Amino acid sequence: MSELSFSTLPLPPSQLENLEGLGYINMTAIQAEALPLALAGKDLIAQAKTGSGKTAAFGLSLLCKLNPRDFGTQALILCPTRELATQVAVEIRRLARYQQNIKVVTLTGGQSIGPQIGSLEHGAHIVVGTPGRLKDHLRKKTLDLSRVSTLVLDEADRMLEMGFIDDIEAIIGETPNDRQTLLFSATYPDDIQSLSARFQNKPEQVFVETLHSDQHIAQQFYICQKSAKLDALVKLLQHFKPESAVVFCNTKAFVRDVCAYLSDHGIAAAALHGDLEQRDRDQVLVQFKQRSCSVLVATDVAARGLDIDDLSAVINYELPRNADVYVHRIGRTGRAGKQGLALTLFADSERYKLNSIGDYLKRELEFEAIEVLPVSGESLPAPAFVTLCISGGRKQKVRPGDILGALTGEAGIDGKAVGKIDVMDYVAYVAVERNVADRALGRLINGKIKGRKFKVRKL
Repeated sequence: MSELSFSTLPLPPSQLENLEGLGYINMTAIQAEALPLALAGKDLIAQAKTGSGKTAAFGLSLLCKLNPRDFGTQALILCPTRELATQVAVEIRRLARYQQNIKVVTLTGGQSIGPQIGSLEHGAHIVVGTPGRLKDHLRKKTLDLSRVSTLVLDEADRMLEMGFIDDIEAIIGETPNDRQTLLFSATYPDDIQSLSARFQNKPEQVFVETLHSDQHIAQQFYICQKSAKLDALVKLLQHFKPESAVVFCNTKAFVRDVCAYLSDHGIAAAALHGDLEQRDRDQVLVQFKQRSCSVLVATDVAARGLDIDDLSAVINYELPRNADVYVHRIGRTGRAGKQGLALTLFADSERYKLNSIGDYLKRELEFEAIEVLPVSGESLPAPAFVTLCISGGRKQKVRPGDILGALTGEAGIDGKAVGKIDVMDYVAYVAVERNVADRALGRLINGKIKGRKFKVRKL
């Protein structure tokens, strides 16, 4: 038996069986370090990057403490964004399958508060939410945190960056003093230490190596004139031709400018920043995940919680102000042992940032002038898929199988031409191969899904 096997932990046999069914074989580094302490009831500060398996690191321990017969909120998980909260809730539900009737409720902004209040009235063992919306529920007295035994602050550094400190304080103030508090953060700035000192009881510290090996992520740096950066970015995309890429900018203004420039040059790009309405944000993320958009241009805060399988490349249009943010950015590619590519553009005035990253990585970073890259002249190929938006979701009892059946049945589309299907509360998205998109759209508009007609449009 491996010493990293989940069976070495004091977990119920039914949970071990569930983990095996979910494909959890051995613990990741953060799970191996954090779980024994969390299961022993210790408060914890854990530093680990996105994609390291941290959700299971806190999820498995809080599930062990639940009393299924008590429908009061016993565990509270705070996340910086709606996307991360949704992602965490989905994973917690999977981990909770070994127990019957465990209710997980997600409380985030960007959607009506009424249905959330209705869900809470039926009880919730675990609440996953964003600080702003949790504060709304506390103000309306629709959420009672007096029985919380486990509090998790997930991606605490980003919550502080986004200005949530007052909301976090108010929320924690509603929980019992004898709760267990688990704090997870990708970076470890001073204000994390300050937060821990105020709200944790003798926390154990777990630090998992967050530097990325060149074995999995090839890092390349290119210096260019500030005025030539947009052309340099197009050159990088045309030369390396990544199937999918996230381009990071430091400000919302640059996100808009870069996205517009790429679109003008025939590159399927979409912008992700804090000023987007939630519906637009959802659509952008779905298109990128469904491979109907090749390039996502984003700020660090907007991209938080973004979890993309097989992301080909990360491009830094601007170097971030902090070296640990650079490490966090590039860690989105090259996951699960796959090869990743991290490309960085910088002007001479940003060289001090490059030196800071080199110091952090404990090595000298080599760079080249952008001019050394040959001009490809070939445009980036169009995305393989097109996303169709259907005006019906979970609340209308629409399931992925219903959409697939409508496309492969009456519409006669080959199942292999249908990509990812994402069903949300009131809307669903399906990716179809570009060459059958118009036929699929026409058939869905004129046909039925689960015996009902829905409005359908191409994004």
